Amino acid sequence: MRFPAAVPEVPVKNSAKAVAHYVDVLGFTLDWQDEESGIAGVSRGDCRLFLTDGNFRQTYGNEAPALVWLNLQSKNEVDDLCKEWKALQATILSEPEDKPWKLREFILNDLDGNFIRVFYDFGTAERDQSS
Repeated sequence: MRFPAAVPEVPVKNSAKAVAHYVDVLGFTLDWQDEESGIAGVSRGDCRLFLTDGNFRQTYGNEAPALVWLNLQSKNEVDDLCKEWKALQATILSEPEDKPWKLREFILNDLDGNFIRVFYDFGTAERDQSS
C-alpha cells in the first residue's frame, strides 16, 4: 500500500481572510471553499491544505497553532521560496540556515499564528551519495 500525501488541517480564525493570505501572499491556488461550513482547500504543487475556521472545527476542538512542514528538493528551492515570500510581505520568523540535524530550513508564520517550516533534508542526500 502506498500512502498518499497528507493534507493538514490548518486552524484559522476567518477562512475568507486566510484564503486571501494563502493565495495572494503565499502563492497557493484556491481549489474550493465552503464559507458556510468554514472550510477551504488550497494547493500549490503537490502541497494541499485545508483551512478551517471555528464553525468547521467545533466538532473536534482543534485550535491554532498548527505546524506544517514542507519538504523541498534543494537548498536553492528553500532559499528561493523564502525570498519569494519575503517579497510578498509574509512573516518570516527565521531565515534559511543549515541546521546541525542536516536540514536547511526557515520558518514562516501565517495570519493566525500557524507555522510553516520549509526545509530540505541534505543529510539524506549526503548519506545516499556516500553509499
